[in-house]
Amino acid sequence: MYIYSDQQSVQENYKLLMGSVVPRPIAFVTSINEDGVINAAPFSFYNIVSNDPPIVMFSAGREKGGKMKHTVTNIIENKEFVVHVVDQENLEQANHTAIDAPKGVSEVELASLTTIPGESVSVPRIVESKIAMECVLHQHIELQNKNGNVNFDMVLGEVKCFYIEDDIYYDGKINIEKLNPIGRLAGPGYCYLGESFRISRPKYK
Repeated sequence: MYIYSDQQSVQENYKLLMGSVVPRPIAFVTSINEDGVINAAPFSFYNIVSNDPPIVMFSAGREKGGKMKHTVTNIIENKEFVVHVVDQENLEQANHTAIDAPKGVSEVELASLTTIPGESVSVPRIVESKIAMECVLHQHIELQNKNGNVNFDMVLGEVKCFYIEDDIYYDGKINIEKLNPIGRLAGPGYCYLGESFRISRPKYK
């Protein structure tokens, strides 16, 4: 079966993407506005794009009328943010920050999360996360649809400092089993790490 994206609705394409690109990591992002209010929100359009320099990316859909999400607005203004890893222990609180809170209301407080000042940026990190990456804005890209309307904002951040809990750090690496990361599926679905295995890359001789 072949399905052409331009022959079906945006929602139909969304369902196929969400069910195909799985599991997706979740960027749990904190940012800060001009009044010092800490914003927190999860994004599953997220991944690594470079290690030299170390850059992560997340994309946020705009609200009706083309209005930017609070997270993106804060990052553009402040040029800093922190990306946290969502795991089994903080999933419920991270999910709670997806609430449609109005501007000026901190999702961090609504989710009863704890913050601590950032090491290299002005944006606080969340204590309940085992891994946090303190970022400065590398690039903001507006993604347009076929009608020329901006529907998504892609944010690329250069990681300036990693916070990693001692218990999951060893020999310059992360103990994935102790981290217990959560993956995003379609709809309201999530998944655990599950069974892992290794496959060596082939070499051409």
